[in-house]
Amino acid sequence: MNVTPDTIIFWQWQWFKLNATLVYTWLVMAILVVGSWLVTRNLKVEPEEMSNWQNRLEIIVEMINGEIRQATNREPSEFLPFVGTIFLFFALANILTIIPGYESPAASLSTTGAFALCVFFAVPYYGIKHSGFGSYLKHFIEPTPVVLPFNILSEITRTLSLAIRLFGNVMSTSLLVAIVLSLIPLFLPIPVRAYGIGIGVIQAYVFAILTLVYIASGIRAQRKSQQKRQQQQQSEEGAT
Repeated sequence: MNVTPDTIIFWQWQWFKLNATLVYTWLVMAILVVGSWLVTRNLKVEPEEMSNWQNRLEIIVEMINGEIRQATNREPSEFLPFVGTIFLFFALANILTIIPGYESPAASLSTTGAFALCVFFAVPYYGIKHSGFGSYLKHFIEPTPVVLPFNILSEITRTLSLAIRLFGNVMSTSLLVAIVLSLIPLFLPIPVRAYGIGIGVIQAYVFAILTLVYIASGIRAQRKSQQKRQQQQQSEEGAT
């Protein structure tokens, strides 16, 4: 019974281990790269000329764009590559569990931790991009410098929660399938696996939405602090 794909070793040489997490992560990335190239190599503008795959891809892109607009109130093109990649990777990684012998790399804490780390750096990146380096740093000490360690701790803990939430849900589903398979090995694991795929896609959606929420909250925090400082300056100028 494999709780995580990290325990499945395909090849090992000294300290290096080629485990299922690495192999299946590369597999998902390869499918995304090749699939996106095949779908977008001959794009059409007229609906009647579009392929079925292009129609499906545009539906997914529009769905992600709508979520980005709702969360950030900004043009989604800036955030689509990052957020869209996160959603597509985890969604496909979990959908492929329908293939016998495949284990989702999202069931590995190293995978979810790596993506959460990307989100951790993406939040200040977008905050600094929209408000400047100085304004971004100032929001950590507002309204008082006393809250600095709490703000830093908040940034760290929400990154950890992203990684652990997705890892825990996907791993628990894989564990449930393994237990059911050991008890009733023929038909019952099929609906359980289908349930696991649905949960995996939902978790991919939740991960992407939380990423948007964290980025949007960082941008809005900088905007509010800037507006507050501008109001203070205006009031000081009016007083003089």
